[in-house]
Order: sequence, then structure tokens, then C-alpha cells
Amino acid sequence: MDISRPDSPQPVQVLARHGKSFYWASFFLGPALADRAARLYQFCRFVDDLADGDLPDRQESLADIRARLGGSDCAAGPEIEAFIRLAADNNIPLQAASELLDGMLLDQQPTAVADQAELLRYCHAVAGTVGLMMCRVLNCTEARADSFAIDLGVAMQLTNISRDVLEDAKMGRRYLPATWVNCSPEQIASGDSQYHQPVALAIEQLLNLAEDYYKSALLGIRLLPFRSRFSIAVALRIYRQIGWLLRRRLTAWWQGRVVVSKPEKVMLSIRSIGELIPRRVPPHNKALHESLQGLAGVIR
Repeated sequence: MDISRPDSPQPVQVLARHGKSFYWASFFLGPALADRAARLYQFCRFVDDLADGDLPDRQESLADIRARLGGSDCAAGPEIEAFIRLAADNNIPLQAASELLDGMLLDQQPTAVADQAELLRYCHAVAGTVGLMMCRVLNCTEARADSFAIDLGVAMQLTNISRDVLEDAKMGRRYLPATWVNCSPEQIASGDSQYHQPVALAIEQLLNLAEDYYKSALLGIRLLPFRSRFSIAVALRIYRQIGWLLRRRLTAWWQGRVVVSKPEKVMLSIRSIGELIPRRVPPHNKALHESLQGLAGVIR
């Protein structure tokens, strides 16, 4: 099934329109790396838009893409073929891309995450895998950087979930673990005041968990090539700032998204210069991946 878009925009346009934090960070990569990063983002955005869209056959389309990534010769559209070429040119593991599609397919069903382990495995599927793929795009040759790249993806996805609790609930999705809060997506979406405090406490737990993964990712940034290191540090700090802004207004999580302002982005970019100072990178904290065993890039 061909699910391509007519007149598809250029990768950098997709990044500028939909990934403002990453677009800002991409300015520090240089043209060649920025182009590759934008092409990877275009693929991820394409499948994400498909998963969250209203096409009646989107599940079948996602399954076709998953099959194509697995080696099938089914038609999946020019966007997917462009990604497969990018993957071949940059040694991107297609297992990671396939697991990304697995996460998108999970989202086609009503979602009610049971516990923290299930939450983390979902975050790895839809974002930890992107960290793995981005490592290859940015010319990282340090094998142990993969573990820290997964942590950054997981941290960013936890931030996304924290920011989008109400929006996700309206789509029948509750990523807040049931062990943290016993509310259905419909109850959260209702905005009823009796759910404000329980959901706020669960969001706070999400932000605390994200912080563990951000701290790990920040340690591993020094395994990246010099040029890439600064850009990823900027992206990390901007996304982390979203979490801190959310924390300031936990009691009003139902009021919609928070946004990092341009002056804040400038300040966070300046602070990221410190990540260019060479430092020893300690061993990865294996406890962060206890729930992720068997998934792409996870070391036993």
C-alpha cells in the first residue's frame, strides 16, 4: 500500500515546523549532519503522523512499513525508501526502526499502561530507538554511547507524556501507569476536579523518572563527536526545561502545553558550552535498563 504524501516537504521544513527544539539544536551541527538528522526526523515524523492520524487504514499502512523494514518487498512509499537509503548509508540498525513501528502499532489500540516497566518499554520503542538511530547519523563510533542515547530518548518521551497527558487522554490513551494513578483515559479527559490532584502526582513521578534518564544521558554526551556533542546537549537541556516548566504548574496540568521561550533557548544553549569540556564518562547505570532487556541496543 502506498501511503506517501503528495508534494512532501523537505526534511528541514518538517523539522522546523514540528520539531522546534530539535530545529534549534540542529543549527549547531553544520549543514551535512543537520541534513542527515533532519532526514531521520522526517521519517520518524511521517510514521508518527500516520499513527496519530485519522486514516481508516493506518494500522495496515504501519504494518506494511514494518514489513518493508524487515526486508519485505511490499510498497511503502518514497518516504520509507528514502529512510532505508539513509539507514544503509549510515549503518542505522533497522531493528531499531522496526521497534519504533512496533510502538506506533501499539498506539492503534486503546492504551492503559499497567506499570513503570511497561511505560519504559514503550518509551524505548518510540524514542529510545530514535536515540540509537541518531547516534549513527551523527557519526558516533563509541559503542557504549548507545546506552546513553537510549536514555536520552526515554527521558524525552517521558517529558512528552508529561506534557501531553490531557491530549493523549482525549485519544483514549493513558500512559501514566495504573500503579501510580487509577484513572481511565475518559476520566482524565473529562477534566473533572476530582482527578486533578491524583494525575498531578503521577505527572510529578514521570518528571522524577525522566530526570534519572536525563542525568545519565548528560554523562554520555561526551562520547559523541565534538560537533554533535554541543547540539545534542542543547536539545537535551531544552527538552529538560519543558519538564521543569511543567513542574512549576503541576496543579494546572489540564491547561495545555508549555513552551520553552526563545530567550530560554539562548540561555540553555550558552549553558551547554560546558559539555564541550573533556571529562571521563563513567560506566552506564545498568539499573536504568532492567526493564528493557531484549530490546534494540540494550546490553544484557
